[in-house]
Amino acid sequence: MTRTVAFVGLGHMGGPMAANLVGAGHRVLGYDVVPEALAAAAASGVEPAASAAAAAAGADVVITMLPAGRHVLELYGERGLLASARPGTLFVDCSTIDVADARAAHAAARAAGHRALDAPVSGGVVGAEAGTLTFMAGGGAEEFAEAEPFLSAMGGKVVHCGSAGAGQAAKICNNMILGISMIGVSEAFVLAESLGLDHRALYDVASTASGQCWALTVNCPVPGPVPGSPANRDYRPGFAAPLMAKDLNLAANALRAGGVDAQLGLKAAELYAAFAEGDGAGLDFSAIVRTIRGSGAGTATASPASPASPASPASPEETTTDGTAP
Repeated sequence: MTRTVAFVGLGHMGGPMAANLVGAGHRVLGYDVVPEALAAAAASGVEPAASAAAAAAGADVVITMLPAGRHVLELYGERGLLASARPGTLFVDCSTIDVADARAAHAAARAAGHRALDAPVSGGVVGAEAGTLTFMAGGGAEEFAEAEPFLSAMGGKVVHCGSAGAGQAAKICNNMILGISMIGVSEAFVLAESLGLDHRALYDVASTASGQCWALTVNCPVPGPVPGSPANRDYRPGFAAPLMAKDLNLAANALRAGGVDAQLGLKAAELYAAFAEGDGAGLDFSAIVRTIRGSGAGTATASPASPASPASPASPEETTTDGTAP
């Protein structure tokens, strides 16, 4: 059944997501503050709106993909998105934001007579373009059931994680695992170098043993073993280090608020914050291996490499976003 969807935030992630909704047969009214992004979306069949509020006024469902919680809350309130929408409109926020902000957005939507779902994504630009994103949704069962067809048109997996804010909770927990894992994998490779162990030898053992993880087999932080990893293209993102720093900061805030003694999560947030503010500002998050090795932004030193193995399949956090976070 064709529905009218308002899509606000048409950058590297939102643009292809909106295009996939068009491809699924929906009418999509789009808005972005960047004219070039709006023009690119229009080329894929999205109907440009004069403003976010104008897009929402004619929609059955409003989807937002924005950089941070303050942008979502400002758009909902001060910029009139909730006031412009028809009563009972379903608001689906796919941004990666603080759990408290997500819950505040839910509350604001309800107070204005609407319904809400937080549904952050994993999969990056590659997943957005291919329609294979993973959606982690938080909100009521009825809201999830209504949103699921739209989310399925943009993704390969849609998970109802629980009540308001649960989608954001799942996202930051997942990325905390990823950040810690990448640091651990990087430390292991640097240790191997100091012991004279070849990168390939360590990879061939760990990738089929108890050290196996996504950070190793898909986004390997050293060049050679995984041809598709950013390490083989001078750490060009990929999932940019500042985005990992953002997600780990959200996790750290939640850890402190909840009184959780998670020393690795807090340390990972500290390491990535420093890296993103310095040499890692324009690099993939796997380039943290350079900091661990102590070579700053210099070229990573690879141990003698064996013939490359086939690239692993694309993964949830492989590519950067438009500031909306992966």
